[in-house]
Amino acid sequence: MIIKSSTTLRNKYNAVARIAREKAEPVYITRRGEGDLVVMSIEAFERREAMLNLREKLLHAEQERLAGEPTVSLAEARKRLKAKIDGRA
Repeated sequence: MIIKSSTTLRNKYNAVARIAREKAEPVYITRRGEGDLVVMSIEAFERREAMLNLREKLLHAEQERLAGEPTVSLAEARKRLKAKIDGRA
């Protein structure tokens, strides 16, 4: 976990931004010794958002499965994907 003060962010923005990009993880910003903000690169943010969106879709699919919604076998899913890739569907 990378923690920097708000003073460091204010006085050394470029250094904090470089750390966030190089480490590809959030930089926690404190104010008066307490957690205040999180700073991260756009790339790290977009990766995190994509992961959260995927998890949400998987959770929704699992909830539908548990509720008894119809499912397809792995073999059928592969067959459908191949058909789409080949332009048949």
